[in-house]
Amino acid sequence: MAGRGPAPKDPTKRRRRNTSEPETVIVPDDELRGPELPVGVLGDEDGVPVEWHAMTQLWWDGWRKSPMAQTFGETDWLFLIDTALMHHAMWAKGRWEFASEVRLRAAKFGATPEDRARLKLKVDEPANARQTPAQRPDGVTDINSRRARLTG
Repeated sequence: MAGRGPAPKDPTKRRRRNTSEPETVIVPDDELRGPELPVGVLGDEDGVPVEWHAMTQLWWDGWRKSPMAQTFGETDWLFLIDTALMHHAMWAKGRWEFASEVRLRAAKFGATPEDRARLKLKVDEPANARQTPAQRPDGVTDINSRRARLTG
């Protein structure tokens, strides 16, 4: 008499394919992309358009210069403008309840290394980029010269 249950499956035929999709490699080119932040959307104070907060301008320029901007379409930029409005409200008005939404929205575009790994984006360094050596403070080259300067 045979055992209970169905016959074992053939181990050579797998249902799942545990292959991962390849990463998209983006090479930075330092080009400024996307639109400027729109003027006049923040309202007026005494007939003068309200300026974007300095941190929001810095955040926006970071996105415009980022390597990921090479992949952004028109709707992506429009979505980021909506996000910039929340970012401005955080910094200009102290509306920190927008912080989590800004973080989630920025993650969709690969804001952090973790976000880029999840999106399978890899920012590659250009092959001809000039390497600059790391410099130590005060021109210290080794510990003995540092000790000599400190002890006189």
